[in-house]
Amino acid sequence: MQTIELVPGLHMFPFEVGQVYLWADDDGLTLIDTGVAGSAPTIEDGVHRLGHDRRDIKNIVLTHFHEDHVGSAAEIAHWNGATVMAHQLDAPVVRGEQAGPAPVITDEERPYYERVVPNVPAARPVRVDRELVDGDRVDIGGGAVVIGMPGHTDGSIALHLPRHRVLFTGDAVASIQDVPILGVFNVDRAQAVASFQRVVQLDVDVACFGHGAPVVGDATLLLRAAAGVVSA
Repeated sequence: MQTIELVPGLHMFPFEVGQVYLWADDDGLTLIDTGVAGSAPTIEDGVHRLGHDRRDIKNIVLTHFHEDHVGSAAEIAHWNGATVMAHQLDAPVVRGEQAGPAPVITDEERPYYERVVPNVPAARPVRVDRELVDGDRVDIGGGAVVIGMPGHTDGSIALHLPRHRVLFTGDAVASIQDVPILGVFNVDRAQAVASFQRVVQLDVDVACFGHGAPVVGDATLLLRAAAGVVSA
């Protein structure tokens, strides 16, 4: 598997559908999302090739409940009892207690949705050790801030590392040909647009998306330019 260093301490593991991010602190590793079911061995290999052990993964932050993000969380959480975090509104879906709401698919999105989504395997339910809400602080990267990003799902989140000027957006923001765009397959497009407009107010160098190439260097400029052409 290809392992891409974005900045020191931050790597991306790209998959056919989406990607997983690995953040390294001195006292352990954090995974941002876990890929589809079956991705765990590939993630383990990537972690080992970076000189770590799978038992070094102490945190798993799930940006939302979709199968291409939570698919391997149950297996990875079992390796060493990593703390699994998700927003309180998506946590019941992650745990398998209820089904998540279906997205409202636009005509433009439908061909891609029908080509990709049916081939994503179902995710195993996984415990959620910490239910997050907007404004929570997480002991990652010197203090990470949880940003509620409803719209893609009700409990979508972004994770902001102010000290490092790094932002993980989940699927609330994506990119095509290195240009940020509003994420697709939203349950509420108007909410998703409002969340997009909110998160671009942050001052970040690096923006990591659930799908599409991350932006490394002056990410805020591109995010704000993209927000200027997004509408509900």
